Amino acid sequence: MPQQALTANVPQRYRRLFAPAGTGAFTAGSLVARLPFAMFSVSAVVMIAGSRGSYALAGAVTATGLAATALVAPWTARLVDRHGQARIAVPAAALAALGALSLVLCVRLDAPAWTLFASYAATAPAPNVGGMARARWAHLHRDDPGALHTANAFEQALDELCFMTGPALGALLCAALFPEAGTLIGTALLVAGTLLFTAQRSTEPPPAPRTAGARSPLRTPRMPALLAVFLATGAVFGALEVTTLAYVAGPAAGLVLGLQAGGSCAAGLLYGLLPPASALPRRLASCLAAMTVLMALPLLTARTGSTALLAGGLLLAGAATAPTMVTGMALVQRLTPRGSLTEGMTLAVTAILGGIAVGSAAAGWCAEHLAAGAGFAVPTLAAALALAAAVCLAVRNPTARG
Repeated sequence: MPQQALTANVPQRYRRLFAPAGTGAFTAGSLVARLPFAMFSVSAVVMIAGSRGSYALAGAVTATGLAATALVAPWTARLVDRHGQARIAVPAAALAALGALSLVLCVRLDAPAWTLFASYAATAPAPNVGGMARARWAHLHRDDPGALHTANAFEQALDELCFMTGPALGALLCAALFPEAGTLIGTALLVAGTLLFTAQRSTEPPPAPRTAGARSPLRTPRMPALLAVFLATGAVFGALEVTTLAYVAGPAAGLVLGLQAGGSCAAGLLYGLLPPASALPRRLASCLAAMTVLMALPLLTARTGSTALLAGGLLLAGAATAPTMVTGMALVQRLTPRGSLTEGMTLAVTAILGGIAVGSAAAGWCAEHLAAGAGFAVPTLAAALALAAAVCLAVRNPTARG
């Protein structure tokens, strides 16, 4: 397609997503509600480390919350699919807000350390608003594969925008106002965004009560292999972030990481203009092959010692992230029974979170025991593992259609 024609199609392709009434409002609500998820970790670390003088304690508390979310989130998503988004997401967000407020009070009152772990773990019921938004697009454009592909790309771009701005916003609020500001404002955004999102009832997919013989998406053929892809991909994200923070000193680290997310955001919007894949497993393998090659760029540029070259390498490496995630989520939608769509996408997010934890730990060990920048080998290896899993999936299921 000529570049001029591609550019001309940009407004039309994305404008048609918002033709149904209520789509703009639920998109705004989902953006507000998912931004806190990118704020909470850094806000909690700043708040706890500043109060207790221990980054080890702060890291352990946030890791516990991550583990709790990985366990609870699929159950919350299952309830959303069975009983409806508004009926479950609002009380789930309220429970998560209570956990966040409890964390602030425990830090403020110098409560015992175990209360910090319990409070942060209590935020685990927070609804996966990004998954619910994708379920709405899948419901609205179920008969239009092209529009659904563009919607998935748009949602991935929103995710990247949140992860590009959320950590910086959380850190800025804690520094400019008071240490608890990031957590408190993030909690308010979560509740307000969820209320705005769920108020748009006309776009909400109908509940799908569990029927006899229904099975979890986890037991769907090929889903475990796809979750292995997401697990390895999550390791790419976690290792890349930790290694960059360890390699780049001072405030420049946030800017450098923002370039990686910005590259992914731009690539996601452009990817949404392409036709949907005819065979999703093959497209996923192709995207991961590109990611494996591009993830070598940070490793190579780090060896030069130039932060500017590293920033350029991360910007290019980010270009493969969004297409990979868009294709992977489209395959989740393909493999998951329609009545369990939110649960299926939440399982994918859970696998990514698990991979982030593994990748972060591996990169942290490299930063501690090896040469500076050596940790950039971890995302390259993790991308190669994700590619291997995707190739196995494509070989076993080469004709899966999008």
